Amino acid sequence: MAGHSKFKNIMHRKGAQDKKRSALFSKLAREITVAAKMGLPDPDANARLRAAVNAAKAQSMPKDNIQRAIDKASGGEGENYEEIRYEGYGPGGVSLIVEALTDNRNRTATNVRTAFSKNGGNLGTSGSVSHGFDRLGLINYPASAGDADTVFEAALDAGADDVESSDEGHDIWTSVDSLHEVAKALEAKLGEAEGVKLAWRPTLKSEVADESIAQTLFKLIDTLDDDDDVQTVWGNYEIPDAVMEKLG
Repeated sequence: MAGHSKFKNIMHRKGAQDKKRSALFSKLAREITVAAKMGLPDPDANARLRAAVNAAKAQSMPKDNIQRAIDKASGGEGENYEEIRYEGYGPGGVSLIVEALTDNRNRTATNVRTAFSKNGGNLGTSGSVSHGFDRLGLINYPASAGDADTVFEAALDAGADDVESSDEGHDIWTSVDSLHEVAKALEAKLGEAEGVKLAWRPTLKSEVADESIAQTLFKLIDTLDDDDDVQTVWGNYEIPDAVMEKLG
């Protein structure tokens, strides 16, 4: 089990998640409703719903909003959302995986394709880039959860596969099957996680050292992120610190 490697820029920059609260809450609520529809509307008996509720709590989503999203599913209300994955290449040839929950496949496909084509990228076919990623479980903790050694020991004891710590926080990786078991064990030692989810981890990272390419790449990711149907954008890009500082 490896640890202490600096992890940055694999999922979109954390700072970019400071988007409008209403838009963020809408995405969180959508995931809660879908998770509740797919299993029991009880977070203790539905691992995906528990992860969705924890993610919402981590973003300070009001309890009433969370309960309303669960009730929507159990009452059979709301749209039927479909899970879709898009794969493509961004500026500099970086690989991107876009996960969406949509009630209109055509609208989402058009929006995603337009975002790629207008920002130096191109949408690929299914499987065109995902072969360069591993499907894993990811548990996020803030830096305040403890220092790298403390979190590493806790993760090791909990049965995690890998830990990557940086100034921004700790990313703990597990197999898909053991995600919720490891998350539960970690909760007893480190408290509630900021996020518990299935993730795409690149097997090889692609460095983007050109400032203008990095800028266009982030514009593409921001455009995708701003789409209501898009839940998460994953990539294999890594931006050197010097370039990140210039981009602010």
